[in-house]
Amino acid sequence: MAENINQYRAISLQEVCDYLGIKLHTVMHWVAQRSIPDPKVRKLWRFKTADIDEWVKKGGASNEPEGIK
Repeated sequence: MAENINQYRAISLQEVCDYLGIKLHTVMHWVAQRSIPDPKVRKLWRFKTADIDEWVKKGGASNEPEGIK
């Protein structure tokens, strides 16, 4: 994961994809399942990198179905 992104910064949907090195539809799948933490700030889709890091450490990203990348 990119070390240069401030862990408390709110990042966009595309930035989450870049940060985790995954495709957009994978993040959208996680959002639909409500498995990824807090995808909205007000009306915008924003994710806190610290929350994403913690979610990944707890194995949240490992529960994706086969073929989703």
